[in-house]
Amino acid sequence: MELNIRLAELQKRTIEHREVLLTEEAAKTALVMPFLQSLGYDVFNPSEVVPEFTADVGTKKGEKVDYAICADGKVSILIECKPSSVQLNVNHAGQLFRYFSVTDARLAVLTNGVVYQFYSDIERPNKMDDKPFFTFTMDAIKPADIRTLEKFTKAAFDIDKIVQEAGNLKTQSLIRLELEKEFAEPSDEFVRMMAQRVHGGRLTPAIKDGFAKLLAPAIAALIRDFVNERLSSALKASSPVEDLPLGADDDPSDGDGIVTTQEEISGFHIIQAIASRLVDPKRVIVRDAKSYCAILLDDNNRKTVARMHFNGITTKYLGMFAGKDETRHLLSDLTHIYQYSDVIEARLRELDLSIPA
Repeated sequence: MELNIRLAELQKRTIEHREVLLTEEAAKTALVMPFLQSLGYDVFNPSEVVPEFTADVGTKKGEKVDYAICADGKVSILIECKPSSVQLNVNHAGQLFRYFSVTDARLAVLTNGVVYQFYSDIERPNKMDDKPFFTFTMDAIKPADIRTLEKFTKAAFDIDKIVQEAGNLKTQSLIRLELEKEFAEPSDEFVRMMAQRVHGGRLTPAIKDGFAKLLAPAIAALIRDFVNERLSSALKASSPVEDLPLGADDDPSDGDGIVTTQEEISGFHIIQAIASRLVDPKRVIVRDAKSYCAILLDDNNRKTVARMHFNGITTKYLGMFAGKDETRHLLSDLTHIYQYSDVIEARLRELDLSIPA
């Protein structure tokens, strides 16, 4: 099973149970251990994942870190866990700082089972940095997060490459933070720079104020158009279908006006994760249209698993099928798709009779 599918299933568990995981042990058992398993580590092999790891020297008496991941007999990653209700900050990483300097580890993870912060020694060798070089949250997993996490899987783990790339990731994160600040509320320097490029004459206070008011909306519109264009092209697995009766032939239109949104992508990943319990996830395909986004089995428009009707401004519906009859269910949140897991599985069995009941 691919990493994105495993993480989607873990995301469902996280959303369902995080409010009741009030202790560190609960978060470790329900969230952190499954996360390590999703990366390919055997959490029941004490030579690979060491619980309650203790260093021989250089730490406080009786102090331990929750997990140490080992490779070739050496510690490669240290992991410290906190309850899911805790807002992580550097003050929770005291044990990691101390253990980092007395072990072979070059990577450390601070987590509450929902948010994962990855640290290394980018600034000074053998001294853990104060700021993480990579952070992701199970609440909102982005495609870029999955690409980064793939480097931490047991199969792909290469400590030298990870540490080398960690510096780039950290710098990119800092650049992104500064850009987010500028895009949300442009600084005087940024406004002046853009105004001087666009305005040919003297930059008066009134002209500068006018540019300041226009700059943030212009940036937002540009990013929105760019993202929509990328999303639309990325998920066109085949010619789009129009809002036709179930099983009708593909619409021969060229796809003008079709935009695949981030919500549709997220919904597809959830349905794909549910379907992966019964079929190879590669068999589950998304095909967008102007009025809905279809989820198909085997890229066959006569095998529609579900339809996402997400074009409404305030309402979103999930269309489920029994035979050729579609029933639309109102969704107040994308995670509510998981509530229809049994219906999705029943539909898959209807479309593929080889799936055991």
